Amino acid sequence: MQPPKQPPFHIYGTRVRRTSIDATDFLRRSDRLASLLPAATRMASLQKEVRLILPPMYAGCEVMSLQEGVLTLAVPSSAVAAKLKQQAPKLQAALQKKGWQVDSVRIKIQVGRALPAREEVMKPSSLELPPTAVQAFEELGDALPESPQNAPLIAAIRRLAEKRKAK
Repeated sequence: MQPPKQPPFHIYGTRVRRTSIDATDFLRRSDRLASLLPAATRMASLQKEVRLILPPMYAGCEVMSLQEGVLTLAVPSSAVAAKLKQQAPKLQAALQKKGWQVDSVRIKIQVGRALPAREEVMKPSSLELPPTAVQAFEELGDALPESPQNAPLIAAIRRLAEKRKAK
């Protein structure tokens, strides 16, 4: 007798929902690999908790492992790692409140891991500003006092407003 068919589910943290469903279905089909499914689900839950706790600027951080109370996070750059070190005690305390046994947080820099795909990268010239923002920049350019120190800033603000108004 076969066990009842479970509906596919999405592993949080994977970029493509269909890929995660295919992965969970693959794990379920094999008796030997099915034992990995609880671990994958646990890591996905932990990733979700970390994303909810950390500010959005850390969206590129990914949970690598949680072993013997040590949470290891992958970050895309040393700058993010430095800022995340400041958030580590808060993250650790919040995870402990939610029932995760996290005694310390370890951060590993993995440059290529969280970089967006080429098609996701927006070019500055493709960004659009709403008309109210363009108007606010025009007003700012007019409101700044004319001085040698402000001249480059005023010129840049006016160029930005003119360029965005033309679109």
